[in-house]
Amino acid sequence: MSGENGGGLALSRFFYAEYGRDILRRLLPDVFPHMAVGLVGEGSECFGFDDVLSRDHDWGPAFCVWLPANELEASRESILTALAELPDEFRGHATRLNPPRPADRVGPLSVENFYERFTGLRRPPESWREWRLIPEPNLAVCTNGEVFEDNLGLFSAWRETLLTSFPKDLRLKRLAVRCFDMAQAGQYNLLRMGSREDAAAALFCAARFAEQAVSCVFLLNGRHAPFYKWAARGVRALPRLGTEAGEVLDVLSGVRWSDAGERGRAQDAVEAFCAQVAAELRRQEVSDAGGDWLLDHAESVRARITISALREMPLSLE
Repeated sequence: MSGENGGGLALSRFFYAEYGRDILRRLLPDVFPHMAVGLVGEGSECFGFDDVLSRDHDWGPAFCVWLPANELEASRESILTALAELPDEFRGHATRLNPPRPADRVGPLSVENFYERFTGLRRPPESWREWRLIPEPNLAVCTNGEVFEDNLGLFSAWRETLLTSFPKDLRLKRLAVRCFDMAQAGQYNLLRMGSREDAAAALFCAARFAEQAVSCVFLLNGRHAPFYKWAARGVRALPRLGTEAGEVLDVLSGVRWSDAGERGRAQDAVEAFCAQVAAELRRQEVSDAGGDWLLDHAESVRARITISALREMPLSLE
């Protein structure tokens, strides 16, 4: 971990508890009751993935102060003045709130601007069409980290919507697409490209399968998949098929595609994982297809979509 007591997120939580809360409450008594404070958004520490390498940029004890946009407009300068009272160092690490660094990640932020930056909306999404336009990693960014305190409740209510209200039919649609792509890239084309000794094509197939498999596991866990560079690490912590996904990723990441024996082990790992996905789909009662061929499961999942516009989209279309 990057910092003591659990990494940069924990360090920031302690920083707020020991210094930030008292300073903000004491210097801004009229503004404090409307504040939400925490560390959410971009940055490895918000996901709990930071390490020693993370400290080379945008790392250190800090927190966000969220207010409704109209209130932030009137209070920004007074908040910055209050934050200037914070120490420049905390538990051996340079802090980054005097001034906030980077200014669009920590310090005073409006609730509406924060969520609009990642969702394109100045309110929570209200229809499946709006949800569909928000990339999975952006939803992960909005719902990671921790809210240390939320006096008004606006920030947390918005966050809770993004965490728990993803439309059922859109989840089914994405599961169907993931199954389709996993069948095509992993169960079909990976073996064929390997047999042709086309190592580059096999590599693309493996990468496509891995990306779709990780997203599928996040969906099966009711979670949002993060930015691609954190997806492999994040999936391993998930309770449903997280360990199994990590195992197939380990196999695929070490294959020499020019070696027939290694190609065979990779195909075996892919097939075993697809069988586990098929069993989980049946367990969750989103597919009743038999066997392990995920294209059959894609069709079965799609048949359960009640919104005709989504159900009638081609399986190849996200």
